[in-house]
Amino acid sequence: MDDSLVRENIGLMPYLVAASQILGVAVLAITGTWLSQYRGGFSWDGPEQFNVHPLCMVLGMVFLCGDGIIAVFQYHKKKNINDMYSLHSWLGITTFTLYILQWILGFVMFFLPGVGFAYKNRFKPLHVFLGLSLLLSTIATCLLGLTEKMLDDYSKLPAEGVLVNSLGLLLVAFGLVIAYIVTREEWRRPPLPEEQALSIDFRTLTQGESPTEP
Repeated sequence: MDDSLVRENIGLMPYLVAASQILGVAVLAITGTWLSQYRGGFSWDGPEQFNVHPLCMVLGMVFLCGDGIIAVFQYHKKKNINDMYSLHSWLGITTFTLYILQWILGFVMFFLPGVGFAYKNRFKPLHVFLGLSLLLSTIATCLLGLTEKMLDDYSKLPAEGVLVNSLGLLLVAFGLVIAYIVTREEWRRPPLPEEQALSIDFRTLTQGESPTEP
């Protein structure tokens, strides 16, 4: 395709890409500031450990994943390749969309004031399940993308194919290790005293008893 025609077809895309980067950095900066200034900062041990979760989720699945989607759509446009034609692209967009919904619901349920503990308690298992499902779906998307990219030369098993296969095995191993860790009850963060008190009161009230009764 002629370079001048490509530039004409791109239009506002470079400006929108630049705007997305500015917005992404702003989101990361505000997320980090919020968690460090109002939620106690970050640590890998203690109540601040949870704060690592929203920061990494914003960085990995919103900012960097969004950049990856922009890059592939730009590449397809320049090479005159159709978009959204493969199982890899379908699963990838579905995973990304569901993750955004998961993030919004998690923010509303666990961070915004005014949400009752009963609703948080009921939503938490679903949030954990969806999070793990999205991780596995992300890995499946990666494996489909690797296979799609190498399909033409795979049967010859070149050095690149060996490397890609190794990457695929490592992705599967990573997913299995993470799945094993998050499903081990004894490795989960113990509830904070206020969370434990609320949980006891909630269970007692749902059984029709007063929380102050022995």
